[in-house]
Amino acid sequence: MARIGRLHQVAVISDKRYLDAVRTHTQLIVSLAVKHPTATIESCPQWLMGDLLWHMGEVLMFWQQVVDKKALDTTELEWVTRPEPQNLVQWYTDGVASAIDTLANADRDMPCWTWTGVQNVAWIIRRMAHESAVHMWDACQAAGVEAPLQSELSSDGIDEFLHVMLPHAREAQPIVGGSVHVHCTDVEGEWLAVPGDADVMTVTREHAKGSCAIRGTANDLNLLLWRRLSSFDVEVIGDASVAERFLMRTLLD
Repeated sequence: MARIGRLHQVAVISDKRYLDAVRTHTQLIVSLAVKHPTATIESCPQWLMGDLLWHMGEVLMFWQQVVDKKALDTTELEWVTRPEPQNLVQWYTDGVASAIDTLANADRDMPCWTWTGVQNVAWIIRRMAHESAVHMWDACQAAGVEAPLQSELSSDGIDEFLHVMLPHAREAQPIVGGSVHVHCTDVEGEWLAVPGDADVMTVTREHAKGSCAIRGTANDLNLLLWRRLSSFDVEVIGDASVAERFLMRTLLD
């Protein structure tokens, strides 16, 4: 692996922009669910639009509890109960708005439980911006409309995926067997993922040659990492088998 040695940074996204994105994404999800209640979510074949509402609402309300209770573990959190179908839209609308308000008014540096990475409110806000972006795309696909994804936010989503999600591998997944260069072609964003002991991937933000390169728009690369698109939707240079093992490595359940 020959390194070129030029470091790269992704665009700096403010907490306000993250929260604005959560509002936009969650509002579009519910508006599409109302219009297309029986549409199937292709990336989650057992889901209809109502299941997507339930999932997105449950996730945001879970994190609202974490912040409200300043929880440092999950023992004191209560399970959210799924409402009856006729109440789902109102439950989602009210609950999501309340959860976003809680996140917006919280101290970004307040310590709280997270399942990985930095344990503070800022981590949750960023995670919800990207969680809601992917599920907005799911809803748009189900409804047959184009998703209004933002390239800079998607580049940040790639960065979050590679540092937050990639460390968690699926059981019995074959080792990647090589390094991977991920390269946005439309906005800033380049990364190198290098396997180490036990196939633990070390990620740096840099322009460097790997065993393979995966190139595409930030939107497409982010969706590819979340297994919403396939490698045929982007450009793969070098060892395609390394790229495929890399893309299938991460536990997303």
